[in-house]
Amino acid sequence: MLFFNGSQKCNLRSESSKSAYIYKTDLVTDSSPKICNASRSSLKSPITSVSCSDHRDNMYAALKWAFLPFARTLAKLHYSSGVSIKLLPSYKCSFEDPVHVTVSGLNPHQRVDLRSKITDEGGRDFKASAIYQADDNGQIDLKRDSSAGGSFSGVEPMGLFWALKADLLSCKFRLKDVTRPALVDIEVISDDDKVLAKVTNERHCLSEGVRRSPVTEGRIRGTLFMPAGKGPFPGILDTYILKGGPFELRAALLAKKGFAVLALAYQNYQDLPKKADKFHLEYFEEGLDFLRRQPEVKGQKIGLLSISKSGDLALSMSTFLPDITATVWINGCNANSVVPLYYKHMCIPPLMFDLKKKKPTASGLVDMLDVMNDPMSKEGLPTVIPIERAPASFMFIASEDDMNWRSVYHAKLACDRLKAHGKNNYELVKYEKAGHFIEVPYMPFCLATFHVVLEQAVLFGGEPKAHSEAQVDAWQRVIRFFKKTLSS
Repeated sequence: MLFFNGSQKCNLRSESSKSAYIYKTDLVTDSSPKICNASRSSLKSPITSVSCSDHRDNMYAALKWAFLPFARTLAKLHYSSGVSIKLLPSYKCSFEDPVHVTVSGLNPHQRVDLRSKITDEGGRDFKASAIYQADDNGQIDLKRDSSAGGSFSGVEPMGLFWALKADLLSCKFRLKDVTRPALVDIEVISDDDKVLAKVTNERHCLSEGVRRSPVTEGRIRGTLFMPAGKGPFPGILDTYILKGGPFELRAALLAKKGFAVLALAYQNYQDLPKKADKFHLEYFEEGLDFLRRQPEVKGQKIGLLSISKSGDLALSMSTFLPDITATVWINGCNANSVVPLYYKHMCIPPLMFDLKKKKPTASGLVDMLDVMNDPMSKEGLPTVIPIERAPASFMFIASEDDMNWRSVYHAKLACDRLKAHGKNNYELVKYEKAGHFIEVPYMPFCLATFHVVLEQAVLFGGEPKAHSEAQVDAWQRVIRFFKKTLSS
């Protein structure tokens, strides 16, 4: 929230009052009734809104709540400088949308730091900063002006977002509650470390009219997202990494684009097995049947969206289950990996790994790139999924710097197999210097995090800027692919 003189102060104050949300310890408020009311309504049951995995994270989040009033009081000491930050077209946007950041009211050629911060659901802060110099009119425009250093340099309109990172090297941004916007604070800091202006970007996960419904139907667990309106809508079954829970953010953003999406969990979620020793394709078939039964989806085409381990699950679904029209595979494997896969009387054995091949790095993290066995080896061939049987269209998205496994190699093997059987129902998109977790635009970059199979922190590869550009481009390609293949 910003405080200025004259009419400028009044206009921005009215707008900023809308962004007094919970789980931020440093939002600026004043004594106006409108702001106080917004704060009170947002602070109902604050502790229960934070999801933490352990006692330390719970304690951290609780302390941030406890100090919220003090932070607001201290914040009132700032923002009398006449400096302002504008986010265009609005301080509110969808999570995957860019914003245009400008600063005005500075002295000509004044050097300042621009800092950004977002706090995830575990209470961990992700931060970025950059040095800028105002022009002759005391203005900074991130679409025009170069950063002189910090988290990034050069002209980077969304640098304050893609460069966000935590102090801990091994850390993945956590966002599960899509009913609340993610809040990115942006500050202008003077040479003497005073806050000259601040604004909060509300990055909304659910667009207006999108319906979110938890699913506990028979054995299946997940969340259904339905676009606004009566439909009909093409359907997408969205499966996530081996951790197994639903990736609700991606599903919610797809629903905004006009798709009915079931974010399907397959382990380590609610009453599902914490760590399955085998998977049954019938479970995923039940999820697809549930999606098809929805009145808004009945009779429409169905697609699959997958990443990492769920990539080979999606290839198996496309091959052995009927009526799959389109499949997006992101940084996966062309063979059934990790655990056996059963369907009726069939069993595909797993492509195994050799933990002796993991390598320590200077950072203390593990390089596991060569751990997985080659699917083209004698032992690996029975694990390869016969995707030439699938009638679906395929989009393979692969990162050349994926350190989880050799995604580009696996994607090429899948494409070569289709081509060898006279198929042309595929396309391959490769991204140089991108890492494993190609998710949604402006999701904070993850270089390393805990690996479920190795049960330790490992490198997942990539460089922040290149990875962010890949996420933006891949997202647009996925939307176009589904719109083309799933349209009636």
